[in-house]
Amino acid sequence: MNLSLRQAILLRVNDKTNEELREVIEDSIGGEERVLPGLGVLFEIIWQHCDDETQNGLIETLQGHLG
Repeated sequence: MNLSLRQAILLRVNDKTNEELREVIEDSIGGEERVLPGLGVLFEIIWQHCDDETQNGLIETLQGHLG
């Protein structure tokens, strides 16, 4: 079986509880750079399933914390 990085990440978090998902995210933030692709995949899912208002809020949050 040959999995893509995205598929491997999704398999890792599949069937996790809300608390377990939070732990995965919090453990990844500020950690090693090798976990950044995983956060990217999770953010992609969040982004794709948010309405425009939520996306705009995420962008404003990001913008407010850059430079």
